Amino acid sequence: MRVISGKYKGMFLDGFNIDGTRPTMDRVKESMFAMIQAKLKNSICLDLFAGSGSLGIEALSNGAKYCYFVDNSDNIYRVLKNNLSRIKDSNYSTVFKNYKQALDDFKNNKIKFDLIILDPPYKFNLVNDIIKYIYENNLLNKNGIIMCEYEDEILKENLFTLLKHKKYGSKNVSIYINS
Repeated sequence: MRVISGKYKGMFLDGFNIDGTRPTMDRVKESMFAMIQAKLKNSICLDLFAGSGSLGIEALSNGAKYCYFVDNSDNIYRVLKNNLSRIKDSNYSTVFKNYKQALDDFKNNKIKFDLIILDPPYKFNLVNDIIKYIYENNLLNKNGIIMCEYEDEILKENLFTLLKHKKYGSKNVSIYINS
């Protein structure tokens, strides 16, 4: 697993074979970031369910101003911290909490985002509930985007405008904008 574009292009990342992660394939990641490239410059990002940090690091590599990485697995969090130690900038924070606690903290501290990356474990079907929480608690800036990766879950929330949807085998990527 590696960073595919931007200033960290080619940097290898740990975490491809650890339990509890499902790394995004390079071709899917490349396509995802091509769809949002114009929105990355100087954005404030949230990589919820960060895992190895691959998607958030890709955002930083392509011009994001700051990224919050959230995960709550001891083993995965160590891999995340190790991967982040390889980047030269300090324009990120790591949050060792479950996603609900982290979202509550962001809400309580009035932290809003330009990009929210949602790639939760597929088996829990969390995307709809998280999108609803983001909407109800005003966590996404005007013209901000949510990039979701999911498997079989049917997205039913029409709270944000669907900008783009793509299917890659059993994986789906949907991008929403707060218009």
